[in-house]
Amino acid sequence: MYILKPYIFNKHPEIVFGFSTKVSLGVEPPYYFNLSYSVGDVKAVVDKNRKDFFEALKLKIENVGYQRQVHSDIVQVIECGGDNGVSDALITNKKNIGLAVTIADCTPIFIYDKINKVIAAVHSGWRGTEQKILNKTLENLKKNFSSIPENLIIYIGPSISHANYEVGSDVAEKFDSNFVFRKDGKVFLDVSGINYKLLLDFGIPKNQIQKSELCTYEFKDLLHSYRRDGSISGRSIGVIAIKG
Repeated sequence: MYILKPYIFNKHPEIVFGFSTKVSLGVEPPYYFNLSYSVGDVKAVVDKNRKDFFEALKLKIENVGYQRQVHSDIVQVIECGGDNGVSDALITNKKNIGLAVTIADCTPIFIYDKINKVIAAVHSGWRGTEQKILNKTLENLKKNFSSIPENLIIYIGPSISHANYEVGSDVAEKFDSNFVFRKDGKVFLDVSGINYKLLLDFGIPKNQIQKSELCTYEFKDLLHSYRRDGSISGRSIGVIAIKG
């Protein structure tokens, strides 16, 4: 099994983090090492994949908190693992509770307040980005946990790059033109870049942000991509937790 682990959390041994990939012994097409129950994969296979992934990170599977992602601006503060209902961002200050984001192209963002010991996990596709779910998560951290930009360590995980994310003009016009690219009559959008700029505008120091350059669409042997594979695409999970 190959798990992505960003360097940005290396100075914080209390943080557990992992981002799953398609690479694992014994996995089979079309879903490969899929961690989602919603794509048509066999439940028993997904159960085993999740068990293997979380055990590799030394997390108890029952302590991982999930959300039913619907491309919203809903932010939840949770205190337990399991199904926490509909949202696209999770926050907790409880130790040993993992926050999971399921990904197959959208932008995942993971946040750690190193002083107040709070974590957040955000799922931001273009709809969530338009609704500023990341900004609303940061404001929630500020209001309810006294988080300030100088204390936040952030990882923007793998997502689809603008070179491969074609959108309609109706979507593109919702965003700053600096993140809209046109080529051969087609329109492309940089969702990850929009979220990165939002972090900088919020006041987070550049050296406290790591932005993955891995494109889910291009790295076909490593990452799941719905835009590339359609209905046979599996899903990765990114998870963050604070050790007890």
